[in-house]
Amino acid sequence: MIVILKRYSILLTGLLMLNSACTPSSFNEEDVTVGVLLSHHIDDQGWNQEAYQSVLRLQSDYEIDVYVKENISTPRMIRSTVEELVDDYQADLIIGHSHLYEQVFLEIAGDYPDVHFAGMNSELEGDNLTGLHFEGYAMGYFAGMLASEMSETNRVGVIAAFPFQPEVKGFTSGAKYHRPDVHLEIEYTESWVDEHRATAYFRMMEQNGVDIFYPAADGFHIKIVDEVKAAGLRAIGYVGDQIDLGEQVILTSTVQKVDAIYDFTFDQFKKGELESGNLYFDFQDDAITMGEYGAGVPDDVVEWLESHITHYQETGELPHEAYATE
Repeated sequence: MIVILKRYSILLTGLLMLNSACTPSSFNEEDVTVGVLLSHHIDDQGWNQEAYQSVLRLQSDYEIDVYVKENISTPRMIRSTVEELVDDYQADLIIGHSHLYEQVFLEIAGDYPDVHFAGMNSELEGDNLTGLHFEGYAMGYFAGMLASEMSETNRVGVIAAFPFQPEVKGFTSGAKYHRPDVHLEIEYTESWVDEHRATAYFRMMEQNGVDIFYPAADGFHIKIVDEVKAAGLRAIGYVGDQIDLGEQVILTSTVQKVDAIYDFTFDQFKKGELESGNLYFDFQDDAITMGEYGAGVPDDVVEWLESHITHYQETGELPHEAYATE
């Protein structure tokens, strides 16, 4: 098991201070130690790399030491790593960068009453537990609208990890709202990282005439985009802005701004104001956005989609909801 043990001086630069503004003088000046648990490698070109780079970007004169642990993916590893972070490094805040930490955090939080546990996309309830959630439904909805608009075959496909992903449900709703007769294919790998199964689903969808793909899993989305590129088809990126994978291939991306959530979490914890329970972040919080649009997306289509996104940011209404109230 590779362990990254590096000390960083974290800067809360104000990338996102959700619902509040603060100045350096408002911070508690006591030293804070944070542990960050990653389920896979820090260079996975996806979810875990976003977390690691977020930590690197958060540099400041505030004294926060961060210990990053990668490849922590089993209950036994989670428990032993938490014990190490608390006993050896006196961690005050431990962030699990995946929903897979949810159950263990719920089980052990009571054993560490002086430690605050935060889990990304985890349902956590308790005095020293906070769940940090990206509201993925709307980003998937707008991705579905764009996919159905841009498809030349009227067939779009989603290759996702798990059925519970809200972005997949949103994609279905958005695609069907904009183009009710669109043919939608959805397959689940039951894994964030199973490239083999994801590729098999891609081949099947390609044979069925799907020309727009949404690979909604951070462990295999790069692989699927490569396949899409080789086949001369198009895709919507996931987690980060994937435009660098090909301006002719990527229509846009559903971007989850991991650095904004970390900034918020460090800020609130440092001030002693990190709430327990579950917190949710969306377009309105500047925590989710669409990425850069590819060269193949006409300007009028960009303007059309962005107008819907702006309306959602201002009112909380998705297009079908706005239509229903007119």
